[in-house]
Amino acid sequence: MKRKVLITGVNGLLGQALVQTLKEQYQITGIGLEESPFLPTDGWEYHPIDITQTRELKTFYKELCPDFIINAASFTNVDQCEVQKELCWRVNVKGVENLAMMARRNQAHVVHYSTDYIFDGKNGPYSEDERPNPINYYGKSKLASENTLLKENFPVTIVRTCVLYGIGVRVKTNFFLWVLEKLQQQAPFQVVTDQYNNPTLVEDLAMGTQLILEQQMTGIFNLAGPEVLNRLEFARLIARVFGYSPDLIGETRTETLNQLAPRPVYGGLKIDLARVSLGYAPRPLNEALEYLKRKIQQHG
Repeated sequence: MKRKVLITGVNGLLGQALVQTLKEQYQITGIGLEESPFLPTDGWEYHPIDITQTRELKTFYKELCPDFIINAASFTNVDQCEVQKELCWRVNVKGVENLAMMARRNQAHVVHYSTDYIFDGKNGPYSEDERPNPINYYGKSKLASENTLLKENFPVTIVRTCVLYGIGVRVKTNFFLWVLEKLQQQAPFQVVTDQYNNPTLVEDLAMGTQLILEQQMTGIFNLAGPEVLNRLEFARLIARVFGYSPDLIGETRTETLNQLAPRPVYGGLKIDLARVSLGYAPRPLNEALEYLKRKIQQHG
């Protein structure tokens, strides 16, 4: 009999990738804010449930009683987190507290996604045991969500990742999609040279999550791409792989963008522990982009 997995935020980029990766091996139930799922429900179920609504979640959970909870729900707009702090905290922290309260009922294994934005970006890339020091409200909320779970006595896995990219059905724009759209317009645009991290293909993150479930590993793991580079380098590689001129992309620096939230500059994550302990093997960036190119050509 297949083990039950509850995936929150299932209509997002990561949620969709998790469904497609796990649905053959597990009994998947997905929840999200929307009335209906973005993906066809072939081999899995969908329910419109908000993780911040305690009573609604409690009733639903009691009937489902999953073996695993994968929390892909998050308020990730870094600048809006500075403006809508209450909403940010409600989703990123209070929602996680609700999931923890549910998991206590049956000792469900919780897999929760966090970010390299829990660090200050002075000395990245970071390993799992380095001390967090968030410099924006988004990072503070994600660190608080980690701490909420790490104090519990049910099985918990914190997965830190960064610069998640890929394609999906009706997904929010990520850096890759933004760059590709700009390139398709054939008009010059600028990208920062002073923000460093390792971009993470969403399918690789989903596969890493599958390894955690299969091995029932707990603790903190960094699951990110294998190469640390700045955003301009990433954007120009996208241009080359998709057949556009890298010269369309000019240089700028973070300070010129007037963003509301400060950004960690030298961020990113070391993935050595995940490679050794989990067998995590993310695709090289060039190979990942070639994969996305084929996927777009096949599916639009």
